[in-house]
Amino acid sequence: MKKSDATQGQSASELISKRIAELGDWRGKTLGRMRRLIKQADPDVVEEWKWRGVPVWSHHGIVCTGETYKSVVKLTFARGATIPDPSRLFNSSLEGNTRRAIDIHEGEQVDASAFKALVKAAVARNAQPAKKR
Repeated sequence: MKKSDATQGQSASELISKRIAELGDWRGKTLGRMRRLIKQADPDVVEEWKWRGVPVWSHHGIVCTGETYKSVVKLTFARGATIPDPSRLFNSSLEGNTRRAIDIHEGEQVDASAFKALVKAAVARNAQPAKKR
């Protein structure tokens, strides 16, 4: 087990589940829903726990991170600028050359099909040889 994958003997998946439960509000429910959608879109995704407490989903590289703040759940796609977003889910970090993010505020719902398509596109992009990226 990698150091980034566990804290005090817990797996990354356990730590993510614990974070979701600890939040105990709309942010936990939202992060839990998005986690389920990520796993549905890519059953082979690997859950990691990095940067002192950030849930990360990877497959051939980082697909996205899931951070929670007071007023937003932020899902940042590491190579979001290079994947198609026909449903225009990306609404944050739009000025960068690489990352793109989805900020979800209380009461907002992200279209499940469009989100799963983004996850699949991110995994496909990660699988491409570096020269084609």
